[in-house]
Amino acid sequence: MIDFIKKMPKAELHLHIEGSLEPLMMFELAKKNNVKLPYKNLEEVKNAYEFTNLQSFLDIYYAGANVLITKEDFFDLTWAYIIKCKEDNIIHTEIFFDPQTHTSRKIEFKTVILGIKEALDKAYTEFGITSNIIMCFLRHLTQEDALKTLNQSLEFKDLIIGVGLDSSELGNPPSKFKEVFKKAKKEGFKIVAHAGEEADVSYIYEAIDILEVQRIDHGVQSINSKELMDLLKESQMPLTVCPFSNIELKVFKDMSEHNIKLMLDYGINVTVNSDDPSYFKGYLNDNFISLYKNLDLNKEDIIKLAKNSISSSFISDELKNNYLEKINKFILE
Repeated sequence: MIDFIKKMPKAELHLHIEGSLEPLMMFELAKKNNVKLPYKNLEEVKNAYEFTNLQSFLDIYYAGANVLITKEDFFDLTWAYIIKCKEDNIIHTEIFFDPQTHTSRKIEFKTVILGIKEALDKAYTEFGITSNIIMCFLRHLTQEDALKTLNQSLEFKDLIIGVGLDSSELGNPPSKFKEVFKKAKKEGFKIVAHAGEEADVSYIYEAIDILEVQRIDHGVQSINSKELMDLLKESQMPLTVCPFSNIELKVFKDMSEHNIKLMLDYGINVTVNSDDPSYFKGYLNDNFISLYKNLDLNKEDIIKLAKNSISSSFISDELKNNYLEKINKFILE
């Protein structure tokens, strides 16, 4: 079954490109760009990747992002992730990027987006991997700052399919960003938001009712409300669940306690994703394999999760059908 998981075609819908920055690349870019890191060696970095909650992770995450300076840096970062996609048989990916993390350091918006896009274009040319880019607003900052970022993005509107909301969840509910998401929707962007990883179900309701999202990123707290579970089942609103993230950030004690299997069995449209794979100790296949080992997922569960990832993506119906057929052909091999 592990070999089946590894070879199965799949999509990834919740991946922060800055969160795929591996320690070795961090050190290499720090040296190239003359950026001082708070770590002496790779071992110190890896030891720092022991988190107590979301905020303890974010503190290190933003420090690591400081090494990203040039368009080539963002290209190299994204290309390294694409190589992992090839290894994990990811045929489509929808990646998040956090422009405010970089523009606050005087890195131009276009430097970031063009570096990422060039790598994704190369991914399609060389491997046939399709992709979309989603721009996230940092929720610990103000709505005014998010509006400024949205305005900056309009020049590159044709490169960005959607907008999302990430960073420190607790104390920063979706309603804080009502106006910026309203404007983003008018501009034609798809709408997603992180909700219900650490915060309670009220954040998920706000994301649905106020931001009018098309996907919920995380959403594992949904299980605490039968009313919400029923709503998600009926609407088939996708949840982009990130198992390793949930364990590393202490949402669940260990993988055997994770609730993705319960939600899947309930009929909710859940998908598996890696979130910030460098920091959370595993890419997409690693997450799938850990779920299989710890939650007694069967072959049908694995196939359903893979098909959910395709059907929940922001690609054309024609391409979805082509990819779903690719999964069906793989199953019969």
